[in-house]
Amino acid sequence: MKTVEIPGSKSCTNRALVIAALADGISVLRKVLVSDDTVYMVNALKQFGIRIEEKGDSLIVRGGHFHAPKKVINVGNAGTTMRFLATFASLAEGKTTITGSKRMQERPIQDLLDGLRQLGVNACSKKKNGCPPVVIEGNLKGGKCRISGNKSSQYFTSILMCAPYAERDVEIEVSGDLTSKPYIDVTIGIMENFGVKVINENYKKFVVRKNQKYQPGEYTIEGDASNASYFLAAGAVLGEGVRAANINPMSNQGDIKFAGVLEKMGCVVKYGKDWIEVKGGELHGIDIDMNSMPDVVQTLAVVALFAKGKTRIRNVPNLRIKETDRIKALAIELRRVGAKVKEFEDGLEITPGEYKAASIETYSDHRMAMSFAVAQLKIPGLKIKNPRCVRKSFPDFWVRFAKLRL
Repeated sequence: MKTVEIPGSKSCTNRALVIAALADGISVLRKVLVSDDTVYMVNALKQFGIRIEEKGDSLIVRGGHFHAPKKVINVGNAGTTMRFLATFASLAEGKTTITGSKRMQERPIQDLLDGLRQLGVNACSKKKNGCPPVVIEGNLKGGKCRISGNKSSQYFTSILMCAPYAERDVEIEVSGDLTSKPYIDVTIGIMENFGVKVINENYKKFVVRKNQKYQPGEYTIEGDASNASYFLAAGAVLGEGVRAANINPMSNQGDIKFAGVLEKMGCVVKYGKDWIEVKGGELHGIDIDMNSMPDVVQTLAVVALFAKGKTRIRNVPNLRIKETDRIKALAIELRRVGAKVKEFEDGLEITPGEYKAASIETYSDHRMAMSFAVAQLKIPGLKIKNPRCVRKSFPDFWVRFAKLRL
């Protein structure tokens, strides 16, 4: 049995940072993830005047008082940081400009900007193409807005977290079906931990009443379920037990259910208070809707290489607007190692073939690199280009993953 400690959640760290910055007083965030994305968030909040101090694996945040930054904020390729700060900036007096990497400037954000405009904020795409850089000016007045639910739950999270500080109640209506619902559960859970209630009307409408304020305090970041997936997948393809420690099986994180997906494929899965263990068996392909856990689609696609029969992954069209077009990227790289792949607008169909060594393009996408690390365990000579891109969410991934090779 091999055991690997999973670091703190990127999603929870960045949400907790924004909320702690809004809370008037001192908050202590424990077991935070230190990665490129979270560092971008910390540095951006400091530009707003928020005082943040690092102490061991904790961050001490002195929140409640901030102002529009004097310089343009650059968030690199950190999507959560870009989206969360768009609404946060609406609470700072003055004008805020937020930009990012070349890829970030291709990623859509117009739906969020339109939602903010409905709530009284002067928010626009600087190049008028619906993508960053964005310019935010004006106060968050509140009221009602309507946003399409099929692109990103982060648009809703962004507004929800700042909604308590609007002048009026905030009501967000969802147009269509909301993707990645568990991430909204994570957001609401952290908001409630800091003292703010959200009314969730079956993911069709969210209401946040005015005059609620976050209460500063202590918050411990739980282990990252997305990052645990690579180690659980390793257990699946190696056929021996791998335990992911520092992970809560009862977490709101949608990706916690990935272990159940592996169980459907033939693995033996065990759960403890703060760990999940997977031992591979004779794997078989499955047909599955992954809308609630899109960030582990790449992990599943690689596991499918070693399963008997076809695996059909459905209902994840929003993967095309992530760090790269993940559906297209997966199709290309899976074929490179010998699989037959049909590409659909909303997903993939993968049929295993005869493995062959290849050099895998990562497209500067951390999850491409970490997913294909699982394939390296079974395909001799497989190489991964730009392995350092994992710093976005899991800086010491390669060190921890190497333990599985011993």
